[in-house]
Amino acid sequence: MVVNCAEVWQQISNYLDGDLSAELRQAIENHVRGCKHCTAVLEGTRNVVRLYGDDRVIELPANFTQKWQQRLPLFIPSKGTAYGWLVAVAALAIVSGTFALGKATTSTVQALRSQHSEQAQKIPAAMMVEVAADGKTFHVPGCKFIHQSSDKVRLIAAADAMRAGYVPCVRCLREYLRR
Repeated sequence: MVVNCAEVWQQISNYLDGDLSAELRQAIENHVRGCKHCTAVLEGTRNVVRLYGDDRVIELPANFTQKWQQRLPLFIPSKGTAYGWLVAVAALAIVSGTFALGKATTSTVQALRSQHSEQAQKIPAAMMVEVAADGKTFHVPGCKFIHQSSDKVRLIAAADAMRAGYVPCVRCLREYLRR
């Protein structure tokens, strides 16, 4: 059996607890012997478990629990106080405002077809451009950089092309790009 790094990381807790079949345990040990990354992850996880499992590492003062319980009510407003209601109303206002802002900023433009493109600016909406059905850009008619045969290219208004997520060709429409 051979395992990869992702499988080792997924099983690292079970490996440290000894909850693996002998075959999987041997495969992980073989992998860790030859993989520096997995060795580091295994040793780091082992150290964290060892630190948090040792009561001597983090010692709390003797009266820590009593002091904490006495101070805790200072941080939690009691029910029905004006402060508590004010916090609740402020939280509601923030949540409502977030939804309203999100709704107001949504656009009717589809996601751009290319992740590396910029939205066009100042392109006349009525300008007729060519698009290929499986392409990502729109071009001026006759652009030599369109990558489709003429039977798969259609002519549409620039506004419709932008709404459909097409972006301008950087060669034939460069004057309309943000640069």
